[in-house]
Amino acid sequence: MLKNKEVQYSQLSAYIHIPFCEHICYYCDFNKVLIEDQPVDEYISALLKEIDLIKTKYSANTMETIYIGGGTPTALSAKQLDVLLAGIRSRLPFNEGNEFTVEANPGDLTLDKLNVLKNYGVNRLSMGVQSFDNRLLKKIGRRHSAEDVYTTSNLVEKAAIDNVSIDLIYALPGQTIESFSDTLEKGLALDLPHYSLYSLILENQTVFYNWARQGRLHLPSEDIEGDMFELAAKKMEAAGKKQYEISNFSIPGKQSRHNLVYWDNEHYYGLGAGASGYLDGKRYKNHGPIQHYLAPLRKGELPIREVETLTEENKIEEEMFLGLRKLEGVSLANFEEKFDCSIFDVYGSAIKDLERRKLITIDQHFIALSKKGLMIGNEVFEQFLLD
Repeated sequence: MLKNKEVQYSQLSAYIHIPFCEHICYYCDFNKVLIEDQPVDEYISALLKEIDLIKTKYSANTMETIYIGGGTPTALSAKQLDVLLAGIRSRLPFNEGNEFTVEANPGDLTLDKLNVLKNYGVNRLSMGVQSFDNRLLKKIGRRHSAEDVYTTSNLVEKAAIDNVSIDLIYALPGQTIESFSDTLEKGLALDLPHYSLYSLILENQTVFYNWARQGRLHLPSEDIEGDMFELAAKKMEAAGKKQYEISNFSIPGKQSRHNLVYWDNEHYYGLGAGASGYLDGKRYKNHGPIQHYLAPLRKGELPIREVETLTEENKIEEEMFLGLRKLEGVSLANFEEKFDCSIFDVYGSAIKDLERRKLITIDQHFIALSKKGLMIGNEVFEQFLLD
């Protein structure tokens, strides 16, 4: 359990998990349940109680970012969203204009829900579009269609929320380069400030994982997957969306501030069932199953399942793994300020070797992955493990 003494931060961020979905996608391994017959109202009350409890130990003068993810937060009714957001805003100090993101699915959003979001200061939406190919959407278990994306985009425009990101997935079963190219063009035609592109990963305990084990899933080859990513990067660049992290592209100034909290290795609350947080040098994880999450909160206790206290070596390794995901890389000055030593004192020989192999670049301010290094990021990250 996290320690009892109060720690005061000048600023923190918060990830808030809503585990309810109208439908379970075949590739998804996030902590989620079908919303039907679930204790949604009790869950919202418990989540707000969790905020009260965690604040007695770790408080902040302001929230740098708030991110409500899932599951599908917009599977909640407008009334439930109102209760949730009113509770969050009354508990977490938040300056208007700081980044407040809610994840949404095309087809789930109504003008009523959007007005509730807007009313409580939500100023960024992250939409799970995944593809504009209706055949593929059906194949991966999505309920929305490409047409729903346009309908929802029109509603978002009416609600005057202009900071919108969409997720797209590539290397899907049966997906061709031509199909993915079409999805990219349709996505870019929306001219949004931010795009996230992820390759399909077969996660344990998903429908796709089971199908793959049974030989029922036919995925593009690794070469085609690589070609798809190169095509995406090229089209994004041509459309003025700069790559700033391995999987993320944006116009200048519209990078996901919340995700940068993770990659910059900053502290944040993890709230809700299955959520993970990072406070006072400790990574912690909440109980995932809904009833396991609710049980301690009914007794006025935090729902934390496990806590890992990071050693100085752990913190240094994470600084490198997370920071190198950003195209600008790891700041030499920030590293020295955090750890009171030079990055070259810790990783001198690894850095020399990676530079010789042209997998990283070094200037007077940053160490970053090269274009070649970006393609084999995990191999580079391994070189920063401390024995």
